[in-house]
Amino acid sequence: MREIFAGLPWWVKWVAVPITALVVFGGLIVTVVGFVINLLFKALIFVALVGGLIYLVRKFMTNSSTRGDW
Repeated sequence: MREIFAGLPWWVKWVAVPITALVVFGGLIVTVVGFVINLLFKALIFVALVGGLIYLVRKFMTNSSTRGDW
C-alpha cells in the first residue's frame, strides 16, 4: 500500500483520498452512525424504565410491609 502512495503529493493522500472515501461510503457511514445512536438511545430508555420499575417495586414493597396489609 505504501508503494501506491509513495510518489503522490501530500494533498492526494490527506485530502483527495478521504474526500473520495466520504463521497463513496458517506451513505453507509451515516447509516451505521445512525444505527449506533438509535441503539444507544433505546438502551438508555430500557435502563431508565427498568430502573423506574425497580424503584416503584421497592417503594411499594417497603410501604406495604410497614403497614401490615398482607
